[in-house]
Amino acid sequence: MKEFNGRVAVVTGAASGIGSALTEAFAARGMKLAIADVEADALSAVEQRLAERGTEYLSAVVDVRDADAVHGFAQSTYERFGAVHVLCNNAGVAVGGNSWQHSVQDYEWVFGVNFYGVVHGIRSFVPLLMEQDDEAHIVNTASMAGLTSSPGFAAYYASKHAVLSLTETLHLELSQGCPRVGVSVLCPELVRTRIGDAGRNRPAPLNETGPATPEREVFEGSLLSFTSASSLLPRDIAERVLQGIEAKQFYILPPPSDPFIGVMEARLESIRNRTTPGMEIPLEPSIPSK
Repeated sequence: MKEFNGRVAVVTGAASGIGSALTEAFAARGMKLAIADVEADALSAVEQRLAERGTEYLSAVVDVRDADAVHGFAQSTYERFGAVHVLCNNAGVAVGGNSWQHSVQDYEWVFGVNFYGVVHGIRSFVPLLMEQDDEAHIVNTASMAGLTSSPGFAAYYASKHAVLSLTETLHLELSQGCPRVGVSVLCPELVRTRIGDAGRNRPAPLNETGPATPEREVFEGSLLSFTSASSLLPRDIAERVLQGIEAKQFYILPPPSDPFIGVMEARLESIRNRTTPGMEIPLEPSIPSK
């Protein structure tokens, strides 16, 4: 897709971080926006910026874990604009702790947002994208966590692996059944976002976390620290996404010099050589010893 002006973009998780930056980038290209987030106050701030810019938009408070809510958002978007040209299934959360220390609710919350949020976006929007007589592009937000492994974030890494696989499958399906709908998977490295504070939006029914262990404290603290200190801004990722859409690039990855690329390559080498996975982590927290 080369032309953005006058077209329609949908962004979930639009109230902060990469999602907010995507709305700004699409609006700057003259697109109309349909934005959704679970955080109402932050979403209102994005609405205000779009209104000041003069961007035509539709906004809705949506919990992407809810299939009916996402379906209703899709219906409202088509009723308002009649078409969608860019779909960004972007909402994401994270929680730290060893895999056996995560509560069931930890797994349900992280997979509900990160994986099922993408599933619900695909199920609600893709049939409509295939019906419209125009090109479109889907961007599912995974992470370099979907291409690597690390101790301390089992639910998060597993959910992002699932998003990566789902998106690869979606690409293969649409490349045969509806090639005018392109697909990308976004795998950012550490970005200066508030994902380390994602618990602020955790719903009450899923508030039962794993035990308050030293490991959990260290891992969650490291995520806050590393993302807060990152020099990479959400707007940098948004520009990377725009370039990826224009180039019809499936894997939207960090530059080759990024440490996560080296970790990914080491993991692939272990798979090829059938060797045991190592601990090649770009930013390894200090894990308490027993």
